[in-house]
Amino acid sequence: MEAEERSDFFRDKILMAPMAMGGNLPYRRLCREYGAVLTCSEMVLSDKLVRGGERPLIRHHDSEEDFGIQIAGKRPEVMAEAARIAVDAGAHFIDLNFGCPIDLIVRRGQGAALLKRPKKLAEVVAAVRAAVDVPLSLKLRLGYSAEKKNCVDLALRAQEAGADAVVIHGRTRAQRYRLSADWTLIDEAARQLEIPVIGNGDLLTPWDLRRRRQETTVSSFLVARGALIKPWIFREFLDDEPGLPTVAERWAMMRRYADFALEYFGDDEKGTSRVERFFLWHLGFWHRFYPWTREDWQRQHPDSLLQARTPGVGDDPDLQLLASPDEDDHARIWQRIQAQDFPGA
Repeated sequence: MEAEERSDFFRDKILMAPMAMGGNLPYRRLCREYGAVLTCSEMVLSDKLVRGGERPLIRHHDSEEDFGIQIAGKRPEVMAEAARIAVDAGAHFIDLNFGCPIDLIVRRGQGAALLKRPKKLAEVVAAVRAAVDVPLSLKLRLGYSAEKKNCVDLALRAQEAGADAVVIHGRTRAQRYRLSADWTLIDEAARQLEIPVIGNGDLLTPWDLRRRRQETTVSSFLVARGALIKPWIFREFLDDEPGLPTVAERWAMMRRYADFALEYFGDDEKGTSRVERFFLWHLGFWHRFYPWTREDWQRQHPDSLLQARTPGVGDDPDLQLLASPDEDDHARIWQRIQAQDFPGA
């Protein structure tokens, strides 16, 4: 595959972010039905993959026509071998994780730790580029801390080392997911690089996407928490208008996910137990959905609605249940999903 063709693979696209736990195969399959084009595995540790582990994480569904595998690590030769294994397993593209802020990963010198080691980061990119011919992207943050926002320099180094696209999350490692994302340096990188720069951070509504398209030169975008809160966000972005599912449609979405998960994990006692664990985890995001309006967005501007306090949902008991953060209510929802006891069932 020619370099230009590999870069074009990432141009003018809206991607579903690789996400620990949330990027499980059944959920990616659900998001595909709502219009997600490029999907990616959860983060895979390269050293474990090379030793024979992590295999469930690199599986994908037949509907994932443009599926990528994200790998993390610090040793160029190990990352290169992991990339070869990933391509052999069916990856259509490889994504390198240099943005994970989790303490355990950073202490191992992986993920966001590489933001402080530009030379090593470029060496990893070059090694993976030499090992595989599929499109190659990497995930950065603005920098490790507010005092060292070096994402533009890192992106330029990655481009020189052979990357086909660079994702930049608009927060530093130190910020984790606090405060609203800053897209200033994302735009600066997009102006300087020849390969696509994929913007990431606080894309929750069509107005967020419209704003970033108008205010920056970025044309490709990565959706993370917005997809966990409402998998239909990809349809919103395609239609350029907010999705307002009915209560029955929201229950049907949850049942659809449960069906996909039972198919994947199995419907025996062990499989159902795993599905329950994932389902309850997803409810920790699904309950945050609120039908925000453009007026709500404008009042919150320039901060993200992801930072806003969600209003009450009124007296409707079904809406109250779906909006509840209470774990007992989440257990009730799971029980009703299993029993097909919900509106529209």
